[in-house]
This record gives sequence, C-alpha cells and structure tokens, in this order.
Amino acid sequence: MNAKGSAERAADAWLAGDARVEAAEWARVRAELTRTGRPDLLARAELLRCATRVAALVFEPCAGFEALAQDAAPAEQAYARYLAGASQPADAALLPEAARAVVASGSPESALAGLKDPLSRLVAAGVLLRSGRATPAVLAQAVDTASAQGWRRPLGAWLTLQQQRAQAAGATDEAARLQRRIDLVLGTSR
Repeated sequence: MNAKGSAERAADAWLAGDARVEAAEWARVRAELTRTGRPDLLARAELLRCATRVAALVFEPCAGFEALAQDAAPAEQAYARYLAGASQPADAALLPEAARAVVASGSPESALAGLKDPLSRLVAAGVLLRSGRATPAVLAQAVDTASAQGWRRPLGAWLTLQQQRAQAAGATDEAARLQRRIDLVLGTSR
C-alpha cells in the first residue's frame, strides 16, 4: 500500500514537472518493493514510471524495467513493448484494456477518445506517436488532456511538437501562438 501511494505521488510529481518530489517518492517505491523480494512488483512499478515518460514524450529506454525483464510476467513484457511502440499481435490479449484498445483500433483518434483515464490517454498518444500513427487530432487530444489535468511537463512537450509541425508546414501565425502558450506553461512568458 505504501508503494502504491508513493508510485501515484511520483507519477503526479513527474507530470507536474516536479523532479525533486518525483525522485523522493520513487526512492520510497523502490525501498518498499525491494523489501518484498518480488521483482515482478518492481517491474510493474518501473513500467508505470516509464509510462509517465512516454506520456511526456520522453522516449528513452526503460532501463529500470529492462534490468528486471527476465523475471517479469508476459503481461509486463507485452506492456514494455507497447510503451516502446513495438507491440506484437500476440500482445493484445496480455495488455490492459486501454492499451489493447489502442493496439487493436484502426482509428487512433477514436481509440484515444474512448479512454477515460487521462494518464492512459496520454500514454496511448505517446505510443501512437512513437509508432508513427499519431495524427494532428491525436496531438490535439493529448494537448487537451494534459491541459485539463494541469500536467505541465506533458503539456509543454505536446505543445512543442505541435509548434514544430506548424513551423514545418509554414504556419508561422500558428507557430507563434503555440510558442506563446508554451511560454505560459513553462513560466517563461513576460
């Protein structure tokens, strides 16, 4: 129970942009779970940590999970592949319902719209981006989701991606509007 509460607080802190609190809570999670001697529980927690990174477009290796992967259950291994944007057809049955909907859907927008949990929606949007399936509507849903939750880190990341795409398309007014919003979110506006 202590580990679960700390994991939730760590995820919230990361999404809010508070690295100090996230690190402290994550240290508690690791301490609580290593005392159980259950690598499967720690692997699951590491996947949650990696999922918050994917939600904020931090596409780095899931090193904490990779160190435990050999002792992880097939469901956790399937979820790790999902987070990497490399799900396999056989993974669908092993994934949580939200992830399964994204993997199975032919329409990324409708898959996201059907997800009620905001973190699952942002993770799914990150997975869609990572796997090359994100449309402008997916980006807009991710921005709206992060904004509604007040999650600074993913909101800044998704807005920056939208801005880059606007610049690439030559939409200078839209890129400037997005830059003003990024500045507001990140506290750099005047």
